[in-house]
Amino acid sequence: MCAGGTPVGQPGGVCPVGVGALGVDMAPVCLPYPSTMTTVGWVTVFLDLPPHAHEAGTRFWSAVTGYAVSPPRGDHAEFTTLLPPHGDPHLKLQRTETADGDAPPAVHLDLHVASVDDAASRAERLGAEVAHRSEHGYVVLRSPGGFVFCLVDEPLVERPAPTRWPQQHESIVDQVCLDIPAPGYEAECAFWSGLTGWPERRSVSRPEFRHLERPGAMPVRLLLQRLEEPGAAPVSGHLDLACDDRQAEVARHVTLGAAVVADHGGGWTVLRDPAGGLYCITDRDPRSGLRP
Repeated sequence: MCAGGTPVGQPGGVCPVGVGALGVDMAPVCLPYPSTMTTVGWVTVFLDLPPHAHEAGTRFWSAVTGYAVSPPRGDHAEFTTLLPPHGDPHLKLQRTETADGDAPPAVHLDLHVASVDDAASRAERLGAEVAHRSEHGYVVLRSPGGFVFCLVDEPLVERPAPTRWPQQHESIVDQVCLDIPAPGYEAECAFWSGLTGWPERRSVSRPEFRHLERPGAMPVRLLLQRLEEPGAAPVSGHLDLACDDRQAEVARHVTLGAAVVADHGGGWTVLRDPAGGLYCITDRDPRSGLRP
């Protein structure tokens, strides 16, 4: 907690240096948040898979996590959930129907809130745009940078533990990295911190990274990466796994059909899954989410 902040973690005052998502020191950015915030009780990650990649993607992510696949649901049987053996689910899959049959996989977030209408109003005040209000009670929005997310009211509380593998290491999907074009980076960071009420922490040694400090029971962290490539594409996202033996975890993924794209010896490896989506395996502690 920032010195001078409130007991519930509202930031303010002098802040200590912490530990970041990629193993670098992180210093909190202390901002005077408004007294009324959206209370996010849970975060679910959705993998949005086009029809041509849906079967391969579902099979791969079930094997990678060790989670069973639920029976399909939805008007067109387009939704499934990855079910951990213990704890509440935080990973779901959606078969998307797009005009472009070759569209790549994507990621979106569901934020679980007590009042969808109140949270949607707050998101709009912070700069989001409502894309759809469903008759089923959820609201689809776009962040200021164009990242799609949903507000839902499903109450979930028990964070699943990492999976322990026969190779005697542990791993878990526990982070979404938002890849943000540089021109909109400050506004996007402020939006997500303001909407969730989670303090924003900057990297001391890697200024292109920030993360939001999640509450202890939250299954998913948010990492915010500034992209230096020119252009003004919408904000996108990718999954990150935490593990305590990156070499063994990467080898396991390759055996399951992933391909290594880049190895950043300083803490993470970039891979491409069989559905065509990029993701990262990091050296973060799979239980705390932090660098050991």
